Amino acid sequence: MFTRRTSFTLIALALLAPLSPAFAQAEKLPVVATFSILGDLAKQVAGDRADVKILVGPGGDAHVFAPTPADARTLGAAKLVVVNGLKFEGWIDRLIASSKTKGKIVVAAKGVKTLRTGRNDSHSDRHNQGHAHAHGEADPHAWQDIANVKIYVANIRDGLIGADPDGRAAYEANAKAYMERLDALEAEIKTSVASIPPERRKIITTHDAFGYFAAAYGLKFIAPQGVSTDSAASAQDMARIIRQIRAEKIPAVFNENITDPRMAARIAQETGAKLGGALYSDQLSAPDGPAGTYIDMVRHNIRELTKALADQAAP
Repeated sequence: MFTRRTSFTLIALALLAPLSPAFAQAEKLPVVATFSILGDLAKQVAGDRADVKILVGPGGDAHVFAPTPADARTLGAAKLVVVNGLKFEGWIDRLIASSKTKGKIVVAAKGVKTLRTGRNDSHSDRHNQGHAHAHGEADPHAWQDIANVKIYVANIRDGLIGADPDGRAAYEANAKAYMERLDALEAEIKTSVASIPPERRKIITTHDAFGYFAAAYGLKFIAPQGVSTDSAASAQDMARIIRQIRAEKIPAVFNENITDPRMAARIAQETGAKLGGALYSDQLSAPDGPAGTYIDMVRHNIRELTKALADQAAP
């Protein structure tokens, strides 16, 4: 039977409920990642403790991204901002400054052993205020090597712990479990590459984003574009690539999901090389696509590479 005292007790409990630990946990840590691959890694480590927003979503091109005032507001509300570093996001410093964010900045690629670029290429945004990857500068696409992704995961884990110390146990457990999945993924890559005859481990791509993958797993990638999609391939580059394909009997040409497919199609037509499926380099697909997560992306790429290189007759 309800009494007046019971009613007051229930009202008091209702007023105190927002202060309970269960309610506090519902307030997720606001995290912003600059592009979809970093966003997926952050989600894997954060689990349900964080709300991860992504500035350059699936299918976007971070090389030519032009931030909006809404992006500045999103960044301004973040407690943690995850960037790649290595000058990949030429627009990020200006965006951080304009957003006035007080969030902790985590450079995911901090500590990786970088490769150097081999040509003069410009990474610039639509306002021509970007950055340049000149000959010999660091190649920013370090996530193409699983060993580097483990460094990314560790940096993101430490950043999350710094922003949310109460979540340390969860972040450490999630990172450990994900690194075990990365170990299994790397074993799959090595098994797949081993199935490709050594003389056929040569690939043409339309954007030079696979240097780390090539170095780590014993493949050779050649691209008429450089490390940025914002630098167009010249007629001389195209002619050189076509001559090289014919001379070295390179078996396949691949387009990347963020580049114009006509370049790869033209190279394949000119040389007779097989036109392989699209590879994902700088961005994931939509969640229901073939590369909705980082692990799905790598599995998709190695499947397409193996399919085109392992059994087909060389041109």
